[in-house]
Amino acid sequence: MATRYAGIAWTGAGYRVEVLDGAGLAAAEPSSWGGAQVAELIAWLRDLSREQPTAVVLDSTNGLLDGPMTAAGLEVYRADPWQLPPRPGFGSVPAGQLAERARSAPGALARVTAEGGSLTGRAEEFFEGVRRSEPIRAELQAAGRWFEHGRRDVDRVALTFDDGPDPVHTRQVLEILDRYGVLATFFCVGHHVTALPDEVRRIAAAGHELGNHSWSHPYLPDLTADQLREQLDRTAAAVARVTGRAPTRFRPPYGALSTGLPTALEGHPATLTMFDVDSRDWTRPGSEQIAATVLTAARPGSVVLMHEGAGDRGQTVRALPSIIEGLLERGLEPVTVGELEAPPHHDPQLKG
Repeated sequence: MATRYAGIAWTGAGYRVEVLDGAGLAAAEPSSWGGAQVAELIAWLRDLSREQPTAVVLDSTNGLLDGPMTAAGLEVYRADPWQLPPRPGFGSVPAGQLAERARSAPGALARVTAEGGSLTGRAEEFFEGVRRSEPIRAELQAAGRWFEHGRRDVDRVALTFDDGPDPVHTRQVLEILDRYGVLATFFCVGHHVTALPDEVRRIAAAGHELGNHSWSHPYLPDLTADQLREQLDRTAAAVARVTGRAPTRFRPPYGALSTGLPTALEGHPATLTMFDVDSRDWTRPGSEQIAATVLTAARPGSVVLMHEGAGDRGQTVRALPSIIEGLLERGLEPVTVGELEAPPHHDPQLKG
């Protein structure tokens, strides 16, 4: 049976979907979906796939949908910038162009897997980028705009959660944190902030710290400095509208840096906030493994990366009590990133 191609574009308001058949003709009416309607969008796509095989096509500036869609069993592909026409200053390539690219050259696109995540097929490029980004890191450190971990002689650890807010998992995480009386830092994406403002208010009201995690979770090397700045500014404004205060920390999606990052940060009150413990919960290895990964690597001053949005984060929720209890048993107090004291730069043993 011939495959249909569903291109999904993102905008400031939500998602736009266009579906083409093998001949390039519209196979469904174009549709628009709000940022809070991801579950409904996935259900609709699954229904399409039951009728006829349907490949979902995203581009690399959209890192919010592949996780929940692969978890739902959908066939998801990523189109990269060199395969597409130029993007607008804000937003992705139009949905119809994404669908047409997949239809006309299906073998050229990377199929996204749960194990490989949004950057499936670009791992070598990513790690090469990490190696080549040392000057960017040095520049930001020199400007006092880089934070990776706190002092190693103070028994505090920062738990951080990326990609939210989420209509289900954010509230579950907040309930667990409240049960143990600990605070955390939530790096939110603007797309979800505008869709779920009540969840953002809930985070802020509980005393947790809010950070900026871009608007659409793009791979930063694929953006110009102006496009990145637009993502930063719009997300900061969205958080400020909801809470009355703009975030002062920015975490780049995937922890990826770009040559345009220092320029994008000029005049922007945001400290680049990284991490030194990766829970790898996005691979969904099981709650016990997530807890073990964190507790094995965490030490005084650590910043722990976890996720509560943009996918099925049930394993992270189930792992969280064990993580908190394990840290407390070792005398490590979970706090916000802002409560970690920066390490002394003169100490060669301390990075960050």
